Formats: sequence, structure tokens, C-alpha cells
Amino acid sequence: MPDAIFQPELFQFLRQLKRNNNREWFAKNKERYQKVVVEPAMQFIHGFAPHLFKLSPHFIADARPTRGSLFRIYKDTRFSADQAPYKTHIGIHFSHDIGKDAHAPLFYLHFEPDGCFAAAGVWHPATPALTRIRTAIVAQPDQWKKAVRKIELVGDSLSRPPKGFCATHELIDDLKRKDFVASVALTEEQVCAPSLMRDYAAACRSMAPLVEFTTKALGFKF
Repeated sequence: MPDAIFQPELFQFLRQLKRNNNREWFAKNKERYQKVVVEPAMQFIHGFAPHLFKLSPHFIADARPTRGSLFRIYKDTRFSADQAPYKTHIGIHFSHDIGKDAHAPLFYLHFEPDGCFAAAGVWHPATPALTRIRTAIVAQPDQWKKAVRKIELVGDSLSRPPKGFCATHELIDDLKRKDFVASVALTEEQVCAPSLMRDYAAACRSMAPLVEFTTKALGFKF
């Protein structure tokens, strides 16, 4: 089995960043960030490309250090009460080739001390996309049930049935969802193990039916 891609230093860096979330500390530790985060992330993204292609040829593993599959660590603080300049987690996304919209269908990998997970689906879609997914669920209830049979959906939901949909529909709890996302928890030990690629690929396979359903509901190829 190959060596682990990510090392425990990744989580040491993130814990220290949370305690020292300022530009001066980050500037002193930028080379360390490159070594323990960016370089292994590029290796992982490149290595995951063949696994991703087996799931769908329409999702992209972009192993560039900027504007690729690795989310920026720099926060957009323009409209935030929290002015800390850096994210204290690492996100990797494998998005559909329709574009870089973070609210389109994707596979996702999240590294955070005591909070690592794999996820997939559509997060916070705009109202037209929400309506298309809900309409597809009503039109294809059996396919929807099959898509979510082996996973647990997470995310936000409406308190009331969405406008235009029957309040007594058998799938009303799913129709009330504002997110169509599933997740699989990972431990720090799994992230730092040689088996991470295998574990993440298995998690993505379990969530692929959800991604396929939502992708097709939005009118895109899977």
C-alpha cells in the first residue's frame, strides 16, 4: 500500500491557525501551509481523478493550487461580522463541468480538527434549481427513493411545505429540503492513513446516486 498523502501536521497547522488567525502568523507559516496542505492536496486531487472519472466523466479533478479543486483558505470578510482572514478548515471540491458554481452538484472533502467528512449533492441551490429538484422527486418518486436508500440527507429544511407542492405528499419531508446533501464522517486517523483515497472513493460511490439524480434533475449530464 502506498504511503499516506496527508500527515498529522495538517491538523496541527489547522489547530494553530485557529488560535492565531491573523496575517502576521500566516505569513510566517506560509511555507508550512504549502508543504502540509497545498502540496498533498494537489497530489490527492490528481490521484483521485481516475476514481472520479469512473463515477462520472462530467466531474472535474482540477489539480491547480489556485482556481482548481482546492478551495481558497482566504475568507471573504466583506459581509461578515467575523473579520478573521483565514478559514480554519480545508475544502476540496470536485464539481460538474458546467462551471465553478459552488451550489451546483459536486463531491466534496472537508478537513477540520474533530470534524472531517466526505459529502456530495447540491448545497443551497437557488430557488429555480430547488424547484427543478423537487419537481423531479414528485415525477420520479421511486428513482428518488432508490437514490437516497443507503444514505442520510443533511442540511436545512423549510418549516412549511414549499409553495406549489402537496403538503400531504409521501415525500413531503424531502420536498421541504433546502439542501440535497449527504455526508460520511471521517476521522483524522483516516485522513492521515494510506487508505484515504480508497475510503473517500467508497464514500463517493455511496453518495453517487444522489448526485446523479440531482444532476439530471437540473438538466445536466451525469
